[in-house]
Amino acid sequence: MEWTNFLVSILTGSTEFVNKWGYLGIFFISLISSASILFPIPNFILIFTLGSTLNPFLVGLFAAIGSTIGETTGYLLGLGGKEILEDKYSKQLEKIKKMFKKYGSVIWIIIVSATPLPDDIIGVFCGVIRYDFKKYFIATFIGKLILSLILSYAGYYSLNWVLDYLQPKLGL
Repeated sequence: MEWTNFLVSILTGSTEFVNKWGYLGIFFISLISSASILFPIPNFILIFTLGSTLNPFLVGLFAAIGSTIGETTGYLLGLGGKEILEDKYSKQLEKIKKMFKKYGSVIWIIIVSATPLPDDIIGVFCGVIRYDFKKYFIATFIGKLILSLILSYAGYYSLNWVLDYLQPKLGL
């Protein structure tokens, strides 16, 4: 029950922040949650919930923009660690880089970004191999937009059903 209270308090605090700051609040929460590398902070519940109360397209758009900018921290970390990794693993990195580009790097970045899986690894990798930043940024944005729109429209169409289901189970 403590875990449930913790999630409710985070959601309540985030919702209050967004109510005060609107779509800009969604942008900032998405940016901060995606910028953390070691401890990813999921904002999926917030996007799902706010999609039901605000314009779901704008919720998805602002969340995607914030998440994409936040994901650049992984790319920059990869750029900074490039020399360290190249000294030990230059042959392996060159081989992986060729395979990555050969087998549709943009598509892989979009797929990874469009899932709720932690995608910091691909950002770090793209930074290490000095993958074109524009391509990385655009592909990440497309993936984040797909994910955010799915979440916000899912909230728009189903939040009442989810609440009706959960309220008796949580004793609300």
